[in-house]
Amino acid sequence: MGHREQLLAAARTLLEEQGYAHITARDLVAASGTNLASIGYHFGSKAALLNAAIEASFEDWAAQLADFAMSDPDATPLQRAGATWVASLEGLPARRRILQSYVEALAQAMRVPELRGQIAAHYDRARAMVAELVARSIGAGAKPDEPRCRAVAALVIAACDGLAMQWMLDPDGTPKAEDLVAGLEAVLAASFPSD
Repeated sequence: MGHREQLLAAARTLLEEQGYAHITARDLVAASGTNLASIGYHFGSKAALLNAAIEASFEDWAAQLADFAMSDPDATPLQRAGATWVASLEGLPARRRILQSYVEALAQAMRVPELRGQIAAHYDRARAMVAELVARSIGAGAKPDEPRCRAVAALVIAACDGLAMQWMLDPDGTPKAEDLVAGLEAVLAASFPSD
């Protein structure tokens, strides 16, 4: 494992243990067995390294959610969305600390344009990945770069993010996946009434 991978692994561990705001560059060097220059060489800054570690953690989680959502080949797109929200809610307790670190990173990103850009780029990649799943779910020749696939991807990610934030503040009051599905069904039924 090279210095880049060692730094990422150390950052992921420290984010879980200490939180974003409390990690120093020296902590990262000590935990990774690398040196201060490696942080700058591979990531440009400590904050960029920490954000890359958060992103890697979320990418792992997103891959797990995607596998879960696509596990039933006969599921409808709405059923897949519901399955994603169920898996997302069930996975939140194990990810509380990384979510807290992410919120701390967002606060920093409001003042640091480079970090804001890094997080925005992460969201763009996440929307592209989810749009690919949406296209597969819709079928019928749907392409991930179609506006409808990107729009559904944005909706799914916004719902997952919103659920995570609500859960962090009020786990017992957070809507359940079935509430979201019922709400979506109600909107669809009102939008496309049957005669």
